Amino acid sequence: MTYDHSRRVGTYAQRLARYLGWSRREARDLALAGLVHDLGKTWIGNDILLKSDKLSDEERRQMERHPIIGARILIGCDVHPFYVETVLYHHEAWDGRGYPTGLKGEEIPLSARILTVADVFDVLTSQRPYKAALSLDAARERLLQGSAASFDPMIVRAFLTLLDEYPNFTLPQRSNALSALSPGSATSLAHADDVIIRVPAGATLMGALHPR
Repeated sequence: MTYDHSRRVGTYAQRLARYLGWSRREARDLALAGLVHDLGKTWIGNDILLKSDKLSDEERRQMERHPIIGARILIGCDVHPFYVETVLYHHEAWDGRGYPTGLKGEEIPLSARILTVADVFDVLTSQRPYKAALSLDAARERLLQGSAASFDPMIVRAFLTLLDEYPNFTLPQRSNALSALSPGSATSLAHADDVIIRVPAGATLMGALHPR
């Protein structure tokens, strides 16, 4: 579930970045950040991640540490600061009520603001242990409701424009996506829009996040 979600988030973020005028290289970097945005959840127990009931206050505090954990892992791998700050701040909110640091408005890096909208849209339209998937119309309404509160209004407008102009913009839910990547294959492919991120067999995605 986490890999497939991250793949879609990376693709949505890349497409949105290109629409906003980012270069192919910049958008590719954002797609890579999307692929590892939930890296910190590898240190969160499945009893929390897969819980169908409401999280307790302590469980919520543990869950909200995942951006910090993910950022620390990336720092330890000596990747470019772009990836670190995008992962660290992707749960900040436009009105300052997000986490982990409470940044607001344009204090939040643009990369993280883009990733936030892509991430929330995919969560809303996905089946989870604790929720049913919303329709596109319902997800659209949630984004509009969160505009200028949780999300940068400019990013929301751009994302909704893409939804309107490109009927095939949304990606299919593929629960078996990870199993399709054979460990013995010549290359593992992480598809993101018109860019294919190629990771040599035996290497890791982290190796692709090299300092620029």
